Amino acid sequence: MPQRLPIWKRLFDVFFALFLALLLSPVLIGVALWILLRDGRPVFYVSERMRTEKSPFWLWKFRTMKPDAEDRGVTGQDKDTRITATGQFLRRSRLDELPQLLNILRGDMSFVGPRPPLRRYVELYPELYAKVLQNRPGVTGLATAVFHQHEERILATSTSAEETEALYCRRCVPRKARLDLIYQAHLSLWLDLYVLKRTLKK
Repeated sequence: MPQRLPIWKRLFDVFFALFLALLLSPVLIGVALWILLRDGRPVFYVSERMRTEKSPFWLWKFRTMKPDAEDRGVTGQDKDTRITATGQFLRRSRLDELPQLLNILRGDMSFVGPRPPLRRYVELYPELYAKVLQNRPGVTGLATAVFHQHEERILATSTSAEETEALYCRRCVPRKARLDLIYQAHLSLWLDLYVLKRTLKK
């Protein structure tokens, strides 16, 4: 099914992303140089995510972890040792998400929507994500604003990649999807502004 993207939402995304890119360009350059000088290359973390259940794209973030060619799945306690000192600050402040302004301008993402899933989860739950991804993925969303801290607490109990995967699939995927579908049913500018405000407060 086609994604729902009202014209007001795309206009908001483009103008707000351009405004933030210009306003925060010194921050973007400063963070990139900080990572390069302190942690070395690569500066960016680029990950395949799904825009729809069949259409992938490359999501951009500032790198916050030591590279690992075997990396897969969501981040739990089992990956804590790979987070750099720079990365801890970037994650707490959400500055690692700033490069996604490029994804928004390209049309891969919106400011508000379901977080773009990895291909593996779309393939595991195709019917669920076929519904969730009727909305364009977002930098933040209702599930992020409401459930993110709960998700961190759940995954913080895991000690291995396998346990993290099991916890995420069993306890996080269905709850986040329910919130994403509530957002989808009540899509409006006011709901987007509410989600952005709640995200910024956190």
